[in-house]
Amino acid sequence: MRVAGPFTVESLDPHRILGVDENDELLDPLNKKPGNQDADQSFVSTILESLKTAGVQQANKEDKIVFTALTPWQGDRICADGRYVEGSGKDEKQRRAAIFIGPEFGTVTRPGLVEAAREAAESGFDVLIACAFSYEAYATDFEHLGSLRVLKARMNADLHMAADLKNTGKGNLFVIFGEPDIDVLDAVDDKLRVKINGVDVFDPSTGEVRSDGPDGIACWFIDTDYNSESFFVRHAYFLGANDPYGSLKTTLKAEIDEEAWESLHSDVSRSFPKPKSGRIAVKVINHLGDEVMKVFKVAS
Repeated sequence: MRVAGPFTVESLDPHRILGVDENDELLDPLNKKPGNQDADQSFVSTILESLKTAGVQQANKEDKIVFTALTPWQGDRICADGRYVEGSGKDEKQRRAAIFIGPEFGTVTRPGLVEAAREAAESGFDVLIACAFSYEAYATDFEHLGSLRVLKARMNADLHMAADLKNTGKGNLFVIFGEPDIDVLDAVDDKLRVKINGVDVFDPSTGEVRSDGPDGIACWFIDTDYNSESFFVRHAYFLGANDPYGSLKTTLKAEIDEEAWESLHSDVSRSFPKPKSGRIAVKVINHLGDEVMKVFKVAS
């Protein structure tokens, strides 16, 4: 848990950043020098090696995707062909996963994700697994392209130093945080409320998506008037199957007003006015510290 002051804002910039060289000239990503291409290939190779060893973790350990094989794939967006087993016994099937790796320094955009999904679908893959350090807000709700399911795994920041780390496969290096199941409800006085039902989780043993309850959520926040640039925490709520109240007291080393805490320990928000921007954003964080954000259009 992070405790911050009233003037602290935490946000991921949803915009792409243009790099400049030592002469303040814009770097053209389509005109890379051979040395930079070698560096990119080295990064991809290192990530694939870690991915093969660690697999892809989800909130529940039994939902881990373990690859039986992971081989390079010469594509525009897809860089590897991963194989994993779905089901067990007589129902056991081998599935093909297209692996898309985001930039070492940067954010995966929705158009980039769509291009990777199209390439995966055209090549006959069963699922696309995208691995990236961060995703733009509008990429989080892209779940499938036709019958192709899209899974978004967030890479641990330790992978920036993957070449210097011992690859044991025990760390949560690649974690899929499922799509949060959220309802926007009407309230009295023409206001709104938000209810969080849980998180949709991909089950690799069946190939289906199931809905887990809110116990898998550590906390969730609402920006009640999202400006499409920065996320401002205007509402904050804390959930969890354990005793978050006790953990909060221990962390702050102080007594907490139980009545005030109960208003924050809820899966239904307090009512709030409709946004002037026409959008609200909900950010959800699980117990592993992984987060996902969804943006909703709301009639003013």
